[in-house]
Amino acid sequence: MCSAPLPDPAPDAAHDHDHDHDAGEVVWPSREPLPEWTPDWRLSQWPRTGLLALIRLYQVTLSRALPANTCRFYPSCSRYGFQAIQKYGAVKGGLMAFWRVMRCNPFNPGGFDPVP
Repeated sequence: MCSAPLPDPAPDAAHDHDHDHDAGEVVWPSREPLPEWTPDWRLSQWPRTGLLALIRLYQVTLSRALPANTCRFYPSCSRYGFQAIQKYGAVKGGLMAFWRVMRCNPFNPGGFDPVP
């Protein structure tokens, strides 16, 4: 990584040369405009975040009290649910996680079943 300071993208008005400074605005990567914020965009993340927080809470509390290798699948059902919700969102990922937990029973052989 270069440690030299970046030049000022706004030209000094006191210099004299003949090119148009108004042809386009220079925007440095660290100064790119942020995406427009809308309340709906922010609120749509809460269901996903809430479900992920519940799964993480289960993983650090109840899951530790269970015997090792309780889940018949790899990755474990909680890890699968976390990955599915993270990748597909609260609705689709939540349904995938629910179906996975329903299949985790003594009548199912289990095995390797990653999030698609």
